[in-house]
Amino acid sequence: MRSTAFVLCLSIMLGPLAAEGQPTATIPRIGYLWSGPSGSDPTETRGLRQGLGELGWIDGQNIAIESRYADGNLDRLPGLLAELIRLKVAVLVTPGTPVTAVAKRMAGTTPVVSVSNDPVGSGFVQSLARPGGTITGLSFGADAGFSGKWLELVKETTPKASRVAIIWNPTNRSNAAAVEEMKVLAPKLGLRLSSPAVRTPADIDAAFATLSRTRVGAVIIASDPFITAQRAQVARLAIANGLPTVSSLRYYVDSGGLMAYGPNLFLYRRAAFYVDRILKGAKPADLPVEQPTKFELVINLKTAKSLGLTIPPSVLARADQVIE
Repeated sequence: MRSTAFVLCLSIMLGPLAAEGQPTATIPRIGYLWSGPSGSDPTETRGLRQGLGELGWIDGQNIAIESRYADGNLDRLPGLLAELIRLKVAVLVTPGTPVTAVAKRMAGTTPVVSVSNDPVGSGFVQSLARPGGTITGLSFGADAGFSGKWLELVKETTPKASRVAIIWNPTNRSNAAAVEEMKVLAPKLGLRLSSPAVRTPADIDAAFATLSRTRVGAVIIASDPFITAQRAQVARLAIANGLPTVSSLRYYVDSGGLMAYGPNLFLYRRAAFYVDRILKGAKPADLPVEQPTKFELVINLKTAKSLGLTIPPSVLARADQVIE
């Protein structure tokens, strides 16, 4: 009995030491980098996590998602990305052109799943069908002339407007392409275009003050992570100055903007497909970049009422969702 008790006691004491000596199982880390503040990207993170979950990847169980936020300061992106690289993430998820541009420069051989407007034009991939490097993912980009849809919505909803402005971020290369395209298309619709560039919240205040004085009839908001993070400010100033807004992201409509026409943002759930394939050994160079196939029109009738604007029945009939 005494011998048995001794062996039992010894095994209890040595058990933890033996466990400590065993190698700890590691799980792959997924790096997620957003240029805006934490909480300003609910659709992206929710869609990504849902998509990963559907494929059997659960944060904290068999993967670890490491998120970093630049709080609207693009100068912080290189440092934050370097943190993720030091953590030896298996895949980087980079929503937006500015973040993907930093990853292109700094990520080295780390695979990148990007969601950006124009990955080919921005130099992230060689082609949509054959990315050819360490970056793949999803493109917000649509066919040439797509930005004309926003001008057409302006014309339909505010037929008396002769001037329209596009607020854009010049540090985002894909924004510049949209502005140039609209400069060509606007005169064909009888519209004159102005294009105030914004880089800071103060720039947004100044832009709307100028637009109010110059009697612009409507404002188009270019898709950009920085401007998206300031969407509440944009919506507030637009309503205060009596300006209808059209954007490509429904974020603005949820925050009080008038209309949005663009890809369904839950496409971030599809980004999980790329993460899954890469974790299972696929190379980004062999995974074609996908473009959106579904576009949605969202209209905020509460905002229309605040602006004293009646949305034509022909536009309402095309809406995928109406906020009342």
